[in-house]
Amino acid sequence: MTEKNIISVEHLVRKYGKFTAVDDISFQVGAGEIFGFLGPNGAGKSTTISILCTLLKPSSGKATVNGFDVARQQHQVRQSIGLVFQDPSLDDQLTAQENLHFHAMVYNIPGSVRKKRIDEALKMVELDTRRNDIVKNFSGGMKRRLEIARGLLHYPKVLFLDEPTLGLDPQTRNRIWEFLLDLRTRENVTIFLTTHYMDEAEHANRIAIIDKGKIIALDTPDKLKDMVGGDIINLKTVDDKKAADEISQRYRMQATDGHGELLLEVANGDEFIPTLVRDLNTRIISISLRRPTLEDVFLKLTGRAIRDSEVSSMEAIKSHMRFHGRR
Repeated sequence: MTEKNIISVEHLVRKYGKFTAVDDISFQVGAGEIFGFLGPNGAGKSTTISILCTLLKPSSGKATVNGFDVARQQHQVRQSIGLVFQDPSLDDQLTAQENLHFHAMVYNIPGSVRKKRIDEALKMVELDTRRNDIVKNFSGGMKRRLEIARGLLHYPKVLFLDEPTLGLDPQTRNRIWEFLLDLRTRENVTIFLTTHYMDEAEHANRIAIIDKGKIIALDTPDKLKDMVGGDIINLKTVDDKKAADEISQRYRMQATDGHGELLLEVANGDEFIPTLVRDLNTRIISISLRRPTLEDVFLKLTGRAIRDSEVSSMEAIKSHMRFHGRR
């Protein structure tokens, strides 16, 4: 955490009739922080982000971004944030420079500084030599970098990233993150991140896990993983149900379903595995040991895994920003 909070959420509630989508949540994000926001479908993540981006008004509570109230000072909030959507939102028929020029006009960037801003942004994402190329010929990674440049064109204080590397190959994902981490250091931009990739979430300084409208955990990645306790044993047998019953009776230990295998939380797992292999009557197909991951934390706290098919948390925001751009 840094000294100043750039995002502050206090007792935020959002209701749709009798249904409470966001249920009295509070958190702060420090200036220059990378803040991860994780939650399963229907958890309230999309609603919270939509409120922070001024699409929705809270039913009660308060939220500020860059010191501006999201309900009463919407224009100032919009000028303070940049958005990078999960789905591509560039005009493929335009060049990189033309895409940025259009965005600059939408945000009323004065003509006197527009060219300088565009030049800076393209150089920042290492696309200055491709400024006159049609975007449809860009790779997925190049398009994502251009979207980041567009999101930064009006000098936002907070950059919202919705699944910033979804669908990209590992090498491109790593390059995007090298750029984002360097950007955060150089420009002190606050990054508010949603992601399905647990290794990507490790880049966050802190992570909030939201489920059923409530924040159920908020801490650093390392401290969240400490909540799991011990090591994780992945076990596959010829009869997992029988093995789970046997483990419960013999060791007073709960084996959870890990999508086709059993998961055991064990202290000193390397010492326990030989005992388990020796004692278990059910034939073992495979067994492995690892340290807890954020996926394990998520599963332990919510009982669900993050699904790749989750609905984009920015769909409504994209429609809103298109409307805003026509005003």
